[in-house]
Amino acid sequence: MRMEKRTARKTVTDKIVKGIFLAITLICASIIVFIVFFICLKGMTPFFKKYTIDGQGYRVSFFKFIFGTTWNSAPNVYSVGFIIINTLYVVILATLIAVPISVLTALFVAKIAPKKIGSIISSAVELLASIPSIIYGLFGVGVITALVKNVANVFGYQTYGGISTISTVLVLAIMIMPTITMISITSIKAVKQEQVNGSLALGASMTQTNFKIVLRGAKSGIFSGIILGVGRAIGEATAISMVAGNKFTGPTLNLFDITRTLTSTMMTGFGESQGLGYDIRFSVGVVLIAVIICTNIGLNFVKRRLFK
Repeated sequence: MRMEKRTARKTVTDKIVKGIFLAITLICASIIVFIVFFICLKGMTPFFKKYTIDGQGYRVSFFKFIFGTTWNSAPNVYSVGFIIINTLYVVILATLIAVPISVLTALFVAKIAPKKIGSIISSAVELLASIPSIIYGLFGVGVITALVKNVANVFGYQTYGGISTISTVLVLAIMIMPTITMISITSIKAVKQEQVNGSLALGASMTQTNFKIVLRGAKSGIFSGIILGVGRAIGEATAISMVAGNKFTGPTLNLFDITRTLTSTMMTGFGESQGLGYDIRFSVGVVLIAVIICTNIGLNFVKRRLFK
């Protein structure tokens, strides 16, 4: 009888806990769905609602908005086509810089460095991951832009005080390095020691083992870290707005020219805008959500094809 009562109590407790977890999950999911629904509803308004400008009613052309090359021209033309290209261009360059540095740092921390040094570096990386975006932005304005300005002067290029595409790329690369590094460290440490010992026993050097066995064994986790890093890079706003420059036309492929990204477009002038200028920034938010979703789907597809 006592055993049956205990079993019944455990069953009831399990059901209660399961119900609590389910409720929390539904609440979180509902909040996300509500946010996306609100942004999409608000963002589609400029394409259906008429706005009175200089006594006449206007609505935004969806085709020009998606494929245009000028952010804003009076009275009602807004375009984000070139901004999408700018955003992807900057993120790709930042990723190409950040990935090798992050992976090699993770390999050093997890397999090469003495434990005390590895622990110190790991703590520093975790600290970098927790630094607010505004701090990276200030560092970008105070250090990176000055560096870019000096380099541009050496090669005879003109910059806007260092505010440029390359400054944006470098700030983004610095911001996503901690994320990729932390996940890569975890993935590298998860590689079984038996594989390492087997490689060494067959005559491979430690360097060969680290690159051919350890990194290959951790490649799936490392790629997951890259996906998270890219997601953060696409969605970053504060630091980017401080070093991008927000060019009105594009796309911008010149590294020393100013640029404009989706997030900087949304953030700049948001508080001062009203009417169509206010609502159109929600439209940019819809495009940003679509870009993030498509990027994640594409990267996960590549991951499945490479590591199946």
